[in-house]
Amino acid sequence: MTPAINIESISKKYYITPNEPYYKTLRESLSSFGSGKKKKEFWALRDISFSAETGETIGIIGENGAGKTTLLKILSKITKPTSGKGRINGRVASLLEVGTGFHPELTGRENIYLNGVILGLKKKEIDKSFENIVDFAGLSKFLNTPLKHYSTGMWARLAFSVAAHLEREILLIDEVLSVGDAEFQKKSLAKMDDLSGSGRTIIFVSHNMPAVRKLCKRCIYLKEGQIKRSGEVNEVINEYLSGYTETMTGIADLTDLKARNGNLKAKLGRIELRDQFERITGTFRIKDDMKIDLFFEAFEKLRNVRIVLSIVESSGEIASTIYDSDSGFGLTHVEGKKHVSLTLKDLRFCPGDYHLSVTLMSEILSYTVEYYDDIDYAVSFRIENHLISDRNLTRQSGLILMTPEWQIK
Repeated sequence: MTPAINIESISKKYYITPNEPYYKTLRESLSSFGSGKKKKEFWALRDISFSAETGETIGIIGENGAGKTTLLKILSKITKPTSGKGRINGRVASLLEVGTGFHPELTGRENIYLNGVILGLKKKEIDKSFENIVDFAGLSKFLNTPLKHYSTGMWARLAFSVAAHLEREILLIDEVLSVGDAEFQKKSLAKMDDLSGSGRTIIFVSHNMPAVRKLCKRCIYLKEGQIKRSGEVNEVINEYLSGYTETMTGIADLTDLKARNGNLKAKLGRIELRDQFERITGTFRIKDDMKIDLFFEAFEKLRNVRIVLSIVESSGEIASTIYDSDSGFGLTHVEGKKHVSLTLKDLRFCPGDYHLSVTLMSEILSYTVEYYDDIDYAVSFRIENHLISDRNLTRQSGLILMTPEWQIK
């Protein structure tokens, strides 16, 4: 049988200008005018080859900047490869970014048709799927409301619903299920499972390792634009995650880290983990306190900076997501170097290795979110058991250890 997707030795090269200081004196600006800085080559992808059979769901994982999105853009024919060749056998629906192909001034109804036309469908084909799209997204009350009034989660729901219900043989999904409520994420994963079972070919880019494990039997791990490993999903994910547990010092110097997303108007420079005695450490015990010190710098005046942290267990499952606003904290009118600290009291995570992902972003309630800096697995730590002595706590015990007060009444 002819593969749905077959690419051979695909490479993509960009030319980038070396970074300059954010602020330069007038003399520096005049002296550099017309000098024409030499651009450097950057290979986003290098010699990528793989195929996907009809009805197969393949996971693509890797750090930020590994080339995952570039690969999907080439498969979607948004970007041309520098070298290599490929063949797509079937019509493609892509969901590369939340709201791609949507217009904020148009209503939800109008955007469904707009997105369908962009995908090359005729009106009667969109009509056929319209009710299913609206029903799945759960946005019938807002169908005649302009998208500029939608939350980011509502954009994601509508975008995924359109891509999933329009009849295309190949579906390309790029980390969109991280946006929106937990119930819709669960619903979307179930829909993707159904689509795969019905013969659709799905390429799924995600940092959600449990979702990749659930949906995919095969996985490709990209690192610095090349295939680091390809094969059975659990083996590939385990190799990917193992790279984050090599050091447990409690300190992460992120100054020169390349594996990050965002426009870097604000940039994380360092993270330190401390226990209740103010000692820097990467190893904690159950019931310890953990103090997280974040050092970052804003390179221009920012109206607000929101901080989101995710604690991820070694299997890739999210143990907790922390929003600064949930505690009534927020940074407004930010400029220059900042040091923010937060303390997690009475740690109750079961023993094991955990990773901390950190995002600096703009106002979350806005329908357009600006990501300043976004780093997956920025620092790692280990939880040890010195509390429960009469049984062996393992991953099968769950993520959270509860020790309630017991009484006989």
